[in-house]
Amino acid sequence: MREGVNHLFQSFVSNNWRKLIFPLAAFAVILAYLFIPRGQADDSPIDFSEQIPFSEVNEKEIEEPETMIESVPSILVVDVKGAVLRPGVYTLEEGDRLIDAINAAGGYLPEADARLVNLALKLTDELLIYIPTEGEELQETEAIVSLTDSSAVDDDTININTATESELMTISGIGPAKAQSIIQYREENGPFQSPEELMNISGIGQKTFEKLQHQIKVK
Repeated sequence: MREGVNHLFQSFVSNNWRKLIFPLAAFAVILAYLFIPRGQADDSPIDFSEQIPFSEVNEKEIEEPETMIESVPSILVVDVKGAVLRPGVYTLEEGDRLIDAINAAGGYLPEADARLVNLALKLTDELLIYIPTEGEELQETEAIVSLTDSSAVDDDTININTATESELMTISGIGPAKAQSIIQYREENGPFQSPEELMNISGIGQKTFEKLQHQIKVK
């Protein structure tokens, strides 16, 4: 009888195994879900692709302190002359204005003529600043503010035959208009033969020439 039951079971399985395989698989999945403990640690491999490389971390640690270092302003040296309390050479910083140079020199004297002075002018190194007095023949200037050039300056004198407009403006009593007139004169008449010939320029008379003659040369 047992052999008959076994034969009958084997026959049923061989004829219906395709129908049984899917229910059995589903039953096995349910058993696994019910009896396997949940909450276990994830044993999947760690993906390091999104991690910050060690070299980049080091670079950031090195670069960050550099961004905190503030640049030191450049030093400027200017010469302030004329109607100020303390004429002289002053050390200032890059970005300072003409007003800063005037204040460093103690401010204006009571007789200073500062009506046309551009106090907002940004300073540059080796700048010469001259503040005129009231009545001084500098009406066409904004105060004499110019750079000296060693190519045109020798022993504190200016060669009026080779000096540029800005270099001519370093001479007491010579502003933009007169500097342009000097350049025009020598282009039309050739080089000055003597310092006194400068009095041929309109606006430069005997009195003005006496003030500036020790500052100029022709050779």
